[in-house]
Amino acid sequence: MKPEGSPSNSQIYTMYRQTVLQQSTSADVLMLFGRPDYALLSQSKSIIALAGEKKKGYKTWFDMVAFDENELIARRKYVFISDERPRQLFVELWEGVYFDCKVVLPREVLDEPYANENARRIAILKQVGADVRKDTGEVGVDNKVLLVGGLMVGQAIDAVRVKLDGSPALAERLSDEKGLEFEHISYKKGLLRMDIEGDIAMVRLRLGSYAKKWKLSVEMPFEVD
Repeated sequence: MKPEGSPSNSQIYTMYRQTVLQQSTSADVLMLFGRPDYALLSQSKSIIALAGEKKKGYKTWFDMVAFDENELIARRKYVFISDERPRQLFVELWEGVYFDCKVVLPREVLDEPYANENARRIAILKQVGADVRKDTGEVGVDNKVLLVGGLMVGQAIDAVRVKLDGSPALAERLSDEKGLEFEHISYKKGLLRMDIEGDIAMVRLRLGSYAKKWKLSVEMPFEVD
């Protein structure tokens, strides 16, 4: 089989990893993303996104960075990969979604007097979901990959929040090594892990095959495409 060419999953992830929150500027990110012929660069006043398709549309991906509007310093970064290769005889179904993000949390969310730590975790996850929808919506008007990817991630985070609304104590599992498992309407199995360090929240979401094959405890460059 002839390789399809760039970018590999590891290349997509490397662009995400090399952006540093509260340090990288918009110029840094534009240089990192470049202007490849295999992807579409989308921009707004405060967001830069690189998105593309592979495997005849079965695989879609994006890297996206949102900046402080005044200083143009990175405040949020995202990486998304969706692989929906069709089922083949004697081959395990591969459909799945891989999503990581890091966001600088606003002061009003951090300073809110929550009833307990679980309520704080749930509020922060809600903020991350709102950021995903806002940022992908802002640059997704002319880019189907960004728009659909943002909706997919937002719906998965909503599924986790519904589970937490029923049992708020489960929010303790968000920071476990294995994350919180939940049911997803399209991919059946989902895992979500959220870690909070200072004013930065990191969310790792896996759906379908990615929930089965990769651990949430490692920021792992991909070994398989």
